[in-house]
Amino acid sequence: MVSGPSLLTFALASLALIVIPGPSVLFVIGRSLALGRLGGLLSVLGNALGTLPLIIAVALGVGALVAQSVVLFTIIKFAGAGYLIYLGIQAIRHRRHTAVTHEATPPRRSPLRLLGEGFVVGLTNPKSLVFFVAVLPQFVDYRRDAIPLQLFELGVVFLALALVSDSMWALAAGTARQWFGRSPRRVERLGATGGVLMIGLGGVLALTGVKH
Repeated sequence: MVSGPSLLTFALASLALIVIPGPSVLFVIGRSLALGRLGGLLSVLGNALGTLPLIIAVALGVGALVAQSVVLFTIIKFAGAGYLIYLGIQAIRHRRHTAVTHEATPPRRSPLRLLGEGFVVGLTNPKSLVFFVAVLPQFVDYRRDAIPLQLFELGVVFLALALVSDSMWALAAGTARQWFGRSPRRVERLGATGGVLMIGLGGVLALTGVKH
């Protein structure tokens, strides 16, 4: 187990990083604008579940190998970027369905599908993998045993904080969608805006994050 002071320091450092809007926040906002609060929250949960295998991989030492492999890192990066762009295009294509009523009723989507889409985004986010590989080991107490368990524990702490923060962003964006929902045309534009955010995020992910 991680020592108390190290765990607290890590939690504070993680919180400082999480509150700054990044790719995960943009993804959540885009999904919430396109699909409403429930769609946004399910995307948040799916994204968190997709990050869990990355934490396990880092705890077992596999994450470091992937991060050091140019080929594997590039494949993961472009797979994640391509999937985000695909989701953005789908949101734009179906934007008219988001404006079917004056109450801004979001399009009906299977909860499992929403969870699955969020899971793929979380699993193929190379920035998360690099963060875990670079940061988690700095807070491990190597004088103690069970190093993999300590790495996993730190990863879960970060994941829990991110889950709460991203959920708040999802609720805020979903509430804004409901407020704009008084006008079907505004809802249509919001759906398109969410799609553009995801396409832009996919493009940024593809063009940045180059392994050095």
